[in-house]
Amino acid sequence: MEKNILIVEDSPTMRSSVSFCLRNAGYRVAEAIDGKDALKKLQSMNDKSEPLSLIITDINMPQMDGITFISEVKETDFKFVPILVLTTESEESVIKKGRDAGASGWLLKPFQPEQLLWAVKKVIWTK
Repeated sequence: MEKNILIVEDSPTMRSSVSFCLRNAGYRVAEAIDGKDALKKLQSMNDKSEPLSLIITDINMPQMDGITFISEVKETDFKFVPILVLTTESEESVIKKGRDAGASGWLLKPFQPEQLLWAVKKVIWTK
């Protein structure tokens, strides 16, 4: 069964890079430009009963930041979907906020494709 991943990233270049990497590895990818857009996409996926295996989100985004987005997801039907954070934020206090909100893992930008795919496989296959 194909694994579906939602990428939440405001940078078009980064969104394309992550999507390209994941699609080449055989994953189906949906994209959102910020937390608010992602919540709309999740609602649409829920309405269509589409399965979701993983969410990858940035932290610093307009309209709704990643920490708030993670907290919001944990109040939806997708609350058990693992969430990987892919960000430039390496401050321990921000990482703690992310973990407290429900993040499953934390990766720093710039990312290496092998590192991203290893983290994705680890989170998806241990579910």
